[in-house]
Amino acid sequence: MEVLEAIQERSNVRSYLAAPVPEDALERILEAARLAPSAGNVQSWRFVIVTDADSRKALSLAAGRQKHVAEAPVVIVAAAVTDGHVMCCGQPAYTMDVAIALEHIALQATAEGLATCWVGAFSEDAAREVIGAPGPPEVRIVQMMTLGYSAVAPKPKDRKPLSEIVMREQWGRR
Repeated sequence: MEVLEAIQERSNVRSYLAAPVPEDALERILEAARLAPSAGNVQSWRFVIVTDADSRKALSLAAGRQKHVAEAPVVIVAAAVTDGHVMCCGQPAYTMDVAIALEHIALQATAEGLATCWVGAFSEDAAREVIGAPGPPEVRIVQMMTLGYSAVAPKPKDRKPLSEIVMREQWGRR
């Protein structure tokens, strides 16, 4: 599968089959994350792979009872070992680094015939308790991502045209 094809096919899925994710596919997906770029090559991301049904239910509760978090056969809890590094643009590096790695996960999952969903609405403290991670400032839970075989056909994406989102050289110049 070509990269652009994976990007076009990828969508957030909130309904999963109970079928397990093959371990070899999961390894390739995690390898894609490992190869992601990071600010200063720090590679601060850490991924906790949760497959236990009770733990997935607890993560679902941490995510405001989002049903797909409990139903997906795999939940990836994406964390960062933080060093306080803030990029010169004012953004904390670890949030961007984890986001890039998670998108690598989503695209490789798509190439593997699997589906994902970004989960950003959750209680960091509750998720931390489920996975037994240390607290801030050492470790931050940044995102969760569900992973599995989709139980539904993907919905078409509604995206703005390039002419609406791209400017040349200066703000407002099309």
